[in-house]
Amino acid sequence: MANAKQPRVVVVTRRTEYEELLVRHATREQARFFLDSRGLSIDTVEARHHVMQRALQQVSESVPLRWRRARAERSDLSRFVFEPEDFVVAVGQDGLVANVAKYLTGQPVIGINPDPDEYQGVLVPHPAAAAGKLLAACASGHP
Repeated sequence: MANAKQPRVVVVTRRTEYEELLVRHATREQARFFLDSRGLSIDTVEARHHVMQRALQQVSESVPLRWRRARAERSDLSRFVFEPEDFVVAVGQDGLVANVAKYLTGQPVIGINPDPDEYQGVLVPHPAAAAGKLLAACASGHP
């Protein structure tokens, strides 16, 4: 692949509940107050956010150093330009995989489940730790 264009890995996510709360309430303490007033805990929301962040870190670390990288949020997919040689890694729930597939024209999609205890689905069957092997399989033409 020395002369060929290196593949690009596009990691697609959506904002976590914690990130959404920060957008809406501006600070962690305001978000905590909002959740407390509804009998909910910010600790649970933060824990799920950290699980997602760890999964994204594992996926990022599994991408070969020479490969190009991009990140897209679900809300930006309609404006994101996918390239023919992209490998798309959707980290989240089944709905994210289905949503991203609408914008692709033959690029492989790897569904990564950041938290199998929280999410169950058929389109995100892989743990984050499997991303490296799955990307290697895509690169070799055996997805």
